[in-house]
Amino acid sequence: MYFAPIFAIILPFLIIFIVQKNQLTLKINDEGISYRYFPFQYKQRNHLWDTIDQAHIRKFDAFSEYGGYGVKHRLWFNLKDKAYILNDKSKGLQIVFKNGKKLLFSSNKIDELEIFLINLKTRYKIQAIN
Repeated sequence: MYFAPIFAIILPFLIIFIVQKNQLTLKINDEGISYRYFPFQYKQRNHLWDTIDQAHIRKFDAFSEYGGYGVKHRLWFNLKDKAYILNDKSKGLQIVFKNGKKLLFSSNKIDELEIFLINLKTRYKIQAIN
């Protein structure tokens, strides 16, 4: 009974805290790709290069393909495609898995990511990188 006013006061601050602290961490190395979207994902998700069919940089339209920004599935009930679109850039890292699922990550540092993928492909002979 007395919790409602306290909850109404704390809720806006809690929402502002979550919005300000959300962060996508994407790590790419010779073993694979791992990512974590804090505070909504506490565990880091790992994908080895053995499970990845393709990894490449591509252009996308956040609104027509995925319906906007955020963590989204592709429109028209295509649940195999998932995107982490957290900025207004129109390029991102597309990962296609051998089972047909797809992941897309938007990035502010596309040029650095593209150079890193090329270096990773030549150094470790990873066939999935296009």
